[in-house]
Amino acid sequence: MLKTAIVILNYNGRDFLERFLPLVKKHSTGHQIIVADNLSTDDSVSFLQSTHPDIQLIQLTNNFGYAGGYNAALEKIEATYYVLLNSDIEVTPGWIEPIIDLMDQFEDIAACQPKILSFYEKKRFEYAGAAGGFIDSLGYPFCRGRIFDSIENDHGQYNDTRQVFWASGACLFIRSKVFHELGGFDKDFFAHMEEIDLCWRMQRSGYKIFYNSESTVYHVGGGTLPKSNSRKTYLNFRNNLSMLYKNSGFRAILWKLPLRFTMDLLAGLKFLFNGSPTDFLAILKAQFHFFLLLGSNTRKRQKTLRNPQKTKYEEIYSRSIVYSYYLKKIKFFKDLPF
Repeated sequence: MLKTAIVILNYNGRDFLERFLPLVKKHSTGHQIIVADNLSTDDSVSFLQSTHPDIQLIQLTNNFGYAGGYNAALEKIEATYYVLLNSDIEVTPGWIEPIIDLMDQFEDIAACQPKILSFYEKKRFEYAGAAGGFIDSLGYPFCRGRIFDSIENDHGQYNDTRQVFWASGACLFIRSKVFHELGGFDKDFFAHMEEIDLCWRMQRSGYKIFYNSESTVYHVGGGTLPKSNSRKTYLNFRNNLSMLYKNSGFRAILWKLPLRFTMDLLAGLKFLFNGSPTDFLAILKAQFHFFLLLGSNTRKRQKTLRNPQKTKYEEIYSRSIVYSYYLKKIKFFKDLPF
């Protein structure tokens, strides 16, 4: 069995592969690199076969999204650790060893992420992960270094190694045994929020999620779906409701879901008044489809909650991040009253 398999899920990312794959090869000596292709319609496959014949290629039979694509690919790969790496990430020298050493030392760490900075602004944190993920009491995610659209510059304030609530799927180090024990990602998510859902389930099973600043990568972001995209809005809102429902107790659901629906509608109205009717409609569609998926999610929830909770979830912000950010005007993680 391999110790570490770096798995890049690709969909129409030929340009990213051409730009970033040579650096992955250069800075990942001794580790297996695998590209899993989600039935791309560009020339990604022929480019890999002609230019990087040494890279193992897994060709999937459909575009299964991030969640289903990785589930299908990782079924074919045996390794102690998987490194799930977006195709639009620039890695740096020594990016693997600090995290693998940490996970070797502590067997209860199931997943870990590096410091994620912006590819275009190297001294600035990147939206998708920054310095480790958190959620609030209503399931809204945020990061150290990024709360909603307020992104911090990196001046060493998060140069540490610490427990977080979720690790970014853009560059996710994960213990394969735990991944498969818990059934991997929820394939119905397709993309967005699936790594937070899995991290939540991991913690419920007694594992920890970490961030390690000794490893740094640079992320382009929006490689498959740009940030301002109604499809992304739909997936984010639908999957976030599903995640909250699947992982919360009965009493919590009774008050959290009605409040979340109200707050999400307010977010939709904000989109509408700002001239984005497609995002408003995407949120309405997300709420409707949440109810269509209720039966399936209830079965998943029953399976998840069957195991007694083994974690206190100290990395959940006990207040509302929406209230703290928009009404209290708190823009930096260090100012949040944890």
